[in-house]
Amino acid sequence: MTDVSASRSPFLSLHVVETLAAVLPVRDENGSPKTIVYGGVERHLITSQARRRAERVHARNRANAGIGPLAGRTTGLRTREWALITARALERDHGWDNEEAVRTARAILEATGLKFGDPAKKTVANLTKVLLFAPSDAGTRIAAHIAAGATEIRTWTADYLKAQAATAKPRKGTRKQSVDETESGNGENAGEKNVPPLSKETRSAVLAALAPRDAIDIALYGRFLAEIADSPNVDGAVQSAHAFTVHEAEQVDDFYAAADDAKLERKKNALDFLDAADDAGAGMTGYQSLISGTFYRHAALDRLQLEANLRSAGMNDEDAAQAAAAAEKEFVNAFVEAFPEAKKTSTASTGSLPAVVLAFEGDRPYNYAAAFQLPIDETPKDKSGKDNGGDGPAGPAAVRRLLDHHTFVAKRRADIRNARLLTYDPQIDVLLRELETGGASMVESIEGLSS
Repeated sequence: MTDVSASRSPFLSLHVVETLAAVLPVRDENGSPKTIVYGGVERHLITSQARRRAERVHARNRANAGIGPLAGRTTGLRTREWALITARALERDHGWDNEEAVRTARAILEATGLKFGDPAKKTVANLTKVLLFAPSDAGTRIAAHIAAGATEIRTWTADYLKAQAATAKPRKGTRKQSVDETESGNGENAGEKNVPPLSKETRSAVLAALAPRDAIDIALYGRFLAEIADSPNVDGAVQSAHAFTVHEAEQVDDFYAAADDAKLERKKNALDFLDAADDAGAGMTGYQSLISGTFYRHAALDRLQLEANLRSAGMNDEDAAQAAAAAEKEFVNAFVEAFPEAKKTSTASTGSLPAVVLAFEGDRPYNYAAAFQLPIDETPKDKSGKDNGGDGPAGPAAVRRLLDHHTFVAKRRADIRNARLLTYDPQIDVLLRELETGGASMVESIEGLSS
């Protein structure tokens, strides 16, 4: 057996400097850009949650499309709709009626331990209270088990729903039960005891379907499910930092006017000036916040945790090592390529490419946020060419800062090795060839960033 990881360090650290113009990748509850205060000044923020989802979905979509190192491998789906997904599989594959399928799937998942929304509210009645990250074929597997034991499960579902209805709390305006009714077995306490338990066979089948199994993205990003104690949680192998601007934040409130095509056509072709006057003005106006800036972002991959997660899912050592190597390549690709999709059509933000990517291995992860605690000052030179004390444009200045910081740290940490640099900016390419890079080698593709 070949040990794929024998010559590799436990951690892969990734660092990016990227410049964005007039975008809004993430927003707060008021629709404004997210910010933090760092180094005594306000900075724009792109949250790690937004980054992680973009990367996870990017990798999943490529795998499902048969593209990249994870092509054909199992991936996960994070949703509250597992009852509906199971019901659709019962309809599609086993010919069940929709209403019965939804009712049965919800009852089985609820009896397994998942909590659902208020039955009186149609929009949430069949949605779980929490998002559940499980292999994407979980609904199909649960549906197959239900169909195989349809007779017994239909009987159990009828008894379960009947007992559940008996325990339902009375709505406002209905008669309250007396103490005698409760003690005689018609009340809530007695009803809870009379709810039939799910068979061990069915519960085991549901837990097996919802288990992380060989879903690569669950092994990478982890999951936490508190509602079902015996459904395994997974510690994520990917550590993601919030991205922030290397300089002080600046925000623009952009006024926009949306035209009403029909109104403008009527105005254009009006024979009477009074008609034209009635159609003056835009169809809709408003403001949107936009940000520009150079961001630093960081992520790290715990290779040992990734392989441990895959082994826990049932892979042998060799398969886990091979799957982990493929997962690492796809993670690096997603880190560079993926981008949060908010406002993507109006800002084309997802087409951005990093100014520089720095990747290296080590015995621990390394976050270089400290390199930008002192904000970059973009004060330009005056007309005579005199230096006004600023750092110049943030992109090149940030690349210098990052590489200076890395070179300094690498001389003091013996475990840092196999450093690699990738740029998509010709000006930065020239700069990199002039700077000391702490032993980092230049690569020309994303594939070159991972060993």
